Amino acid sequence: MGLITALEPQARHANRFNLYVDDQFVLGVSALLAARLRVGQTLTDQELAALEQEEALESAHEKALRFLEPRPRSAAEVKQHLAKKKIPPAVADRIVARLTEAGLLDDAAFAKYWVENREQFKPRAARALRFELRQKGLASAAIAEAIGNIDESESAYRAGRARAQRWRNLEQREFMEKLTAFLVRRGFAYAVAKDAVTRLWRESRVEDFDS
Repeated sequence: MGLITALEPQARHANRFNLYVDDQFVLGVSALLAARLRVGQTLTDQELAALEQEEALESAHEKALRFLEPRPRSAAEVKQHLAKKKIPPAVADRIVARLTEAGLLDDAAFAKYWVENREQFKPRAARALRFELRQKGLASAAIAEAIGNIDESESAYRAGRARAQRWRNLEQREFMEKLTAFLVRRGFAYAVAKDAVTRLWRESRVEDFDS
């Protein structure tokens, strides 16, 4: 049992406080937990242990939220990130459940986001997208739903268009070989890649190709 003798804001971290019990520093706590404490309050050993567990959970939650700031993530990505931060698996599972309940984690929505983003900026074949999403730890059902409506012919065409513009002055054979190889590396089947390249070669001969 001990007496809270000070609860001081941390100089370098906004919304965090240093907790002192019997004039000894015990741990840093979030503003959320600090709001439940007051100087002069007595804490039992059990209450202090529970407070430490809650702080560990809140700290992990903050780490997960910061990880989610740049872009959506899959649940598996969040768990992997927390593992790198030395967060115990049981705590990570609770964080993922909390974020899922709050609507901040949704693997099906993430899969659709990933595919739409790829389709817009860097089109790939369905099999390449499937591999990427598996690497993100997504279930087969979510992957299948996300890639189900992809038109690979159009994706291959869009994937090769910028390179076609860059290589438009090449001889036909070199143009076809280089662009086909490029699309195959993106995961497209040879036949799909060849059809797209043939279409792009024809367009490269037209005056308004850049329009």
